[in-house]
Amino acid sequence: MDLQKSARKTAGSFAQVIPVLLGVLLFISLVNAAVPPEVYSGFFTGNPLIDPFLGALFGSVAGGNPITSYIIGGELLSIDISITAVTAFILSWVTVGLISLPAEMEILGKRFAIARNLFSFVFAIILALIVDYTLSLLGVTL
Repeated sequence: MDLQKSARKTAGSFAQVIPVLLGVLLFISLVNAAVPPEVYSGFFTGNPLIDPFLGALFGSVAGGNPITSYIIGGELLSIDISITAVTAFILSWVTVGLISLPAEMEILGKRFAIARNLFSFVFAIILALIVDYTLSLLGVTL
């Protein structure tokens, strides 16, 4: 009997979350379709400290799935945006979700959602700098 009660309660919670998640997914799709990768190239300066911050910022706002981020990352590299900016963009695209933050706060709690997104944003920048440094040590140029 407890299993049936738990299943009903879980189904009810899931039914409440579905409209929020659907709205978030539709909004992310709309933003991704409205902003082509070429728009981003005007914002990057070539500065090794500012570009990863901007990359992480744009990735945080846009948000999306990993498969799409690789395609967009390749497009950004092809228009001569730095590897640090692209790495920060891809990492924050997948791990930070400003668009989905309200849904995440509702599901996981406000404090956890904000802390997770903040840490993900900061580490996207740090990891982008580490990737750039590592590639330069290996002599890889893009």
